[in-house]
Amino acid sequence: MTRGGHPPAGLCARCRHRRWIRSDRGSAFLLCRLSRTDARFRRYPTLPVLRCAGFQAEEEAP
Repeated sequence: MTRGGHPPAGLCARCRHRRWIRSDRGSAFLLCRLSRTDARFRRYPTLPVLRCAGFQAEEEAP
């Protein structure tokens, strides 16, 4: 677990397309918002993600 209580996410930790989902039971899942419009991306990627064609750092413009 990382400092924020999430599992290590690799690139996803800094990606503008990620969203952490916490279940009622306390489990954390990383949702890739690119999966909504592009079938190449898994809705809940296996962590840690080390390579991703859709990666954009949060501070980068699209």
